[in-house]
Amino acid sequence: MAEDQDKSQKTQEPTEKKLRDARKQGDVPSSRETGNMMVVLSLFGVSALILPWQGPRLAGALSALIDGAGQVVVGEGRSGLAALGLVLREALLSLGLVLAPLFLLIMAGGVFGVLIQGETVAALDRVKPKLSKVSPVQGLKRLFSANTLVEFVKSLIKVLVVGGLAIWVTLWAVEGIWEAPGFVPESLPAYLLLAARRLLLAATVFLVPVAVLDILWHRFEWRRRQMMTVQEVRDELKDSEGDPQIKGRRAMLRRRRAQQRIAAAVPTASVILTNPTHYAVALKYQQGSDAAPVCVAKGADLMARRIREIAFEHDVPIIENKPLARMLYDQVEVDQMVPVEHWQVVAEIIGFVFDLKRNRTRPPPAGSVLRRSPE
Repeated sequence: MAEDQDKSQKTQEPTEKKLRDARKQGDVPSSRETGNMMVVLSLFGVSALILPWQGPRLAGALSALIDGAGQVVVGEGRSGLAALGLVLREALLSLGLVLAPLFLLIMAGGVFGVLIQGETVAALDRVKPKLSKVSPVQGLKRLFSANTLVEFVKSLIKVLVVGGLAIWVTLWAVEGIWEAPGFVPESLPAYLLLAARRLLLAATVFLVPVAVLDILWHRFEWRRRQMMTVQEVRDELKDSEGDPQIKGRRAMLRRRRAQQRIAAAVPTASVILTNPTHYAVALKYQQGSDAAPVCVAKGADLMARRIREIAFEHDVPIIENKPLARMLYDQVEVDQMVPVEHWQVVAEIIGFVFDLKRNRTRPPPAGSVLRRSPE
């Protein structure tokens, strides 16, 4: 019951990390039917391409072995065993040379059937002994699972269809023998090879769509097994990016430190440049000690508003200069001097601010506006 409830809660698509970990453990969608289809196709290739020219060689090798069986003289002792071993080695070598192309083609078909599925991994976790593999409870669960039902239906259909094809080919072969005029026993091997070739071709044509459907089913079932619960997604997010609560707390501490720095730095500024509400840059310049104005604080949006409020509370002049404030916000970091290319404009604004403090009235520099409130 708990497992069924857990499955019902797996409503989230698997993440890339989840799929990557599954592949590392050897858990990939794989279809046996693809390998079976390729083996049957390989057998058809053997019957159509290899047996016609390897068959006589195989028959010759077996005939030579059988004909010479009565002529082999086996002595006593080690010499006799050595002679017997030499005879067997020569016989196996001749048979191996004849059968090697057959086995290589079948093996190549099986390997190709695995490779065409797209995902092939080798993982030690798949061969490690696990108690769940021998657990009766887990065995019963696998026995009555949806995958087992699909495999049973698939096997039943294969048995019925391939059995029907075998009966059809057998009836065709028997009917051909009865109707063929002057059929001789020497023609029987070639005729049986033709019948086997027809059966293998029909079975291959049937197994191709079965293999395709089986691949699609196993991919769907594998994807369904990798589904995640909301809690699993959250836990993975914590592992990969850190706990959101901790990240939020760190961000809050950074904002608090920034506010404390602004509260201490803005009252010491000589002028505040704004844009007019999105950006604010606090510049400080002391004649005789600073080579150029220095940025002591800067901020955007809410932080910019807080800078303006503190400046208004401490009678720090606020100058609206949209292009200059935006450029200084992007180019100058805190505790850095204003770049040389902006010295002239900033010097005019600083001079205007100093004149205000000396009660000298003159218009602000071009493009600049003196603000009377923080808003």
